[in-house]
Amino acid sequence: MQNLVELHDISMAYGKGANAVRAIEDVTLSIQKGEFIAVVGPSGCGKSSLMKLISGLHPPFSGRITIEDKPVKGPLKSVGMAFQNSNLLPWRTCVENVLLPLEIVQPHRSNIGSQRAQYKEKAVQLLNSVGLTGFTEKFPWELSGGMQQRASICRALIHEPEILMLDEPFGALDAFTREELWCVLRDIQSQRKVTVMLVTHDLREAVFLADTVYVMSNRPGKIMKKCSVSIPRPRDLDVTYTPEFQQIVHELRALIGGKH
Repeated sequence: MQNLVELHDISMAYGKGANAVRAIEDVTLSIQKGEFIAVVGPSGCGKSSLMKLISGLHPPFSGRITIEDKPVKGPLKSVGMAFQNSNLLPWRTCVENVLLPLEIVQPHRSNIGSQRAQYKEKAVQLLNSVGLTGFTEKFPWELSGGMQQRASICRALIHEPEILMLDEPFGALDAFTREELWCVLRDIQSQRKVTVMLVTHDLREAVFLADTVYVMSNRPGKIMKKCSVSIPRPRDLDVTYTPEFQQIVHELRALIGGKH
């Protein structure tokens, strides 16, 4: 596989001058096209900052970021993002929320007026594929938390981005719903071959979903370890009880300093 994203000696700070807070320091990593990576580490270590850098939402202090060998100079429309809070607009139905990026991102923005029916059908099919059949015309307040997150992921995918970025997308959900959505995300990535970057505090989530897990240090965040997850795909939830899986999780926890 070819590298889609490359970071070379990246550092990032919030603020300027003497008051600047260094968030990330000397980070070098690459993400291959179609790869699923997870980034873990202690709170405040720069995991979300790394996502902002790659998506072009925040410039680096130093170093170089490229997507398909082109420098990142601003927000990328080839990125889809979902967060811990679904942030669905309460006055729009489920399918209308999913259509929102198409009203913003070109060339869809120019076409949606005349092709809205086709776009809506595409959104309905995407929602159906994640188990929301029958809920496409419901409003967010009529959906459970897990359903809202499914819709949020669909919204991030509707414009067919090259990179799907997920910042603690299941962190607010109960354990059963969270594991159910692991499987939904696993299937989406397998079917669409989209490149995924997942930021999470859940080490089991990272190992279950990712090809590669990056462990970051305390702020300013550096890459302490790159861990390749060799557990064969497709993975089902039973794999989380195997010694191999638990050993990887234990090693990651020890690195982060979470020995209990």
